[in-house]
Amino acid sequence: MSEPPRARGRRTRARILKCAADLFAERGLAGVSVATIARAADAYPHQITYYFGSKDCLFVHAAMSTLLRDAARLESVGHRRRTPETFRSALARTALALPSIPQAVQAMAIARERPELHSTAQLYLTILFRQAEHYLVALLDRRAWAVDREPAMEVRTFWSAVLGARLIADSGHGGHPADVDLAGLLTVRAR
Repeated sequence: MSEPPRARGRRTRARILKCAADLFAERGLAGVSVATIARAADAYPHQITYYFGSKDCLFVHAAMSTLLRDAARLESVGHRRRTPETFRSALARTALALPSIPQAVQAMAIARERPELHSTAQLYLTILFRQAEHYLVALLDRRAWAVDREPAMEVRTFWSAVLGARLIADSGHGGHPADVDLAGLLTVRAR
């Protein structure tokens, strides 16, 4: 029995996205061609255009989906901490060191310049904020902790600071993203 075309298409798209994410992480946007991605994904170059429209669009999808995966890994870091202080410190330190942050910042810059990519970046950021908010609300409830602002605002503030710290550091200002007191920005505390 043959695989239905729609399922085969989803599988091909996912394979292209995975291979592209790996290649972009290893070589950067400029160091990867559509032909290289197609070869790695056992696909044809026109399939990349069909599923993603352009290399830039594929990069935005790859960078932002990798950020979502990395952000989900932060949850285990937070679960292991028993006090609000150690939670804030560990989350800040780990988030600033996520390998996906530089490419996510680059992807958002590309999306800013390409109106057809605005909705793609917005979708990934919405998912990031929503997943982080669900995690935070559950953690606050489970640990009997609180935050000084609405959880949605806490999450947006946290991720804005993480991405902004990286953008500033990568823009030649000097210093390092860890120079930002991200832990001090978080308001997680005992009730």
